Amino acid sequence: MTTDAEAIARTALRRGITVAVAESLTGGGLAQALAAAPDASEWFAGGVVAYTVRTKARVLGVPEGPVVTAPTARQMAEGVRELLGADIAAAVTGVGGPSDEEGRPPGTVFLAIVTADSARITEFAFDGDPASVVAQTIDATLHELRVDLG
Repeated sequence: MTTDAEAIARTALRRGITVAVAESLTGGGLAQALAAAPDASEWFAGGVVAYTVRTKARVLGVPEGPVVTAPTARQMAEGVRELLGADIAAAVTGVGGPSDEEGRPPGTVFLAIVTADSARITEFAFDGDPASVVAQTIDATLHELRVDLG
């Protein structure tokens, strides 16, 4: 059975495109999954773990204000795509828990996938403890990126 990361690798290689990620909630888990996929050095441009609000702003251009939002996810994706010169980028921001953040309950996650001429943002509401929310976020992001790549 092919994993989503393997399918992303195969499609990116076939199409000659590069992929980048910007992560907050997942703390590098997306980059780790993609880097472990076949021939990653050929198609995986890299990732940015922007865990603090300050890093999101300084490195990815996220404006001040709440960061568990769809616009933040989009700006993170656009920022990392530009920074790393990738063709497509995915970004996630959210609340792992166990407590609410910015008035959002644990499990609230925003995913953005952007290219030079498109953007798609999805909101998820995952259940479980913080580790489970992170795992579900990684799985959902890889799945959605696979779908977007075709």
